[in-house]
Amino acid sequence: MKRIAVIGAGSWGIALALQAARSGAAVRLWARNPASRLSNGAMPRLPDFPLPETVTVTDSLVVDADMVLSVVPMQHFAGVLARLETAVPVVLCCKGVEPESLRFPLDILRNIRPDLTGAVLSGPNFAHEVAAGLPAAAVIAAVQPGLARTLADGLGTPLFRLYDSTDVAGVQLGGAAKNVIAIASGATMGAGLGENARAALVTRGLAEITRLAVALGGQAATMAGLAGIGDLMLTCTGGASRNYRVGYALGQGATLERVVAELGGVAEGVATAGALARLAREKGVSVPVMDAVTELVNGRTDLHDVMMQLLTRPAGAELAH
Repeated sequence: MKRIAVIGAGSWGIALALQAARSGAAVRLWARNPASRLSNGAMPRLPDFPLPETVTVTDSLVVDADMVLSVVPMQHFAGVLARLETAVPVVLCCKGVEPESLRFPLDILRNIRPDLTGAVLSGPNFAHEVAAGLPAAAVIAAVQPGLARTLADGLGTPLFRLYDSTDVAGVQLGGAAKNVIAIASGATMGAGLGENARAALVTRGLAEITRLAVALGGQAATMAGLAGIGDLMLTCTGGASRNYRVGYALGQGATLERVVAELGGVAEGVATAGALARLAREKGVSVPVMDAVTELVNGRTDLHDVMMQLLTRPAGAELAH
């Protein structure tokens, strides 16, 4: 029987543990507090989804498995990674970039644990739908030939279709940048600017992500796939998207402090916006939507001024702009 370890018992980690169990694996789910398991067998972050008997909850980071899924948030990723005792491939399922170092998850893995082989998983997936076993798809990317396909075959099922890629730069950027564009999408709708405006903004956001992906060594074609337009579309329109909800509240005039208090935590795109804007400047890539979101969440300008900045930019040939 194959063995899959899932590090992190947030909603996405629980959903992936349930998916791993459906794939026929014996699963060990790492949680900071295994005793927090509810009376129905579920974990607190997804209380309506009891874990099957094939999932064991543990607080041990000594891992004996065929693959590891790391689902720890970016801010805790490095610390947990340093304590992880394993020699098998690690699939990084967190999305984002370190604000200070501008490093993506695979960069952090290579820096802290050069002994481990890494891959990344990304795509248009809400945790509660994957936990429920609803149809979904994602992509696993790895540099090593054949590794992503092997990992995808080990975790995937007909209802959780996994594609493989070697474009780790594009897949990682897509997963991080879509959160930033989702804030802009939410703000557009919260301010009552309409569906036309949102469609235009998201499309221009995709153009920015594609330009930056290519500058980072990624492939433009990746942005037309699950890690690009797929994830972007879900995050920019789905009501369960925290980043969209942050933007929507900002568009209605709420302060970021109030939004954070109501959500019980900040959305990933708030920290990621400034980091990606800095990275784009270093690469000489124009990202006006990401720049605008950075100004908005940092309180340096209001929504009206942000929209005017975007609307009054010089127009030109679409594919060159």
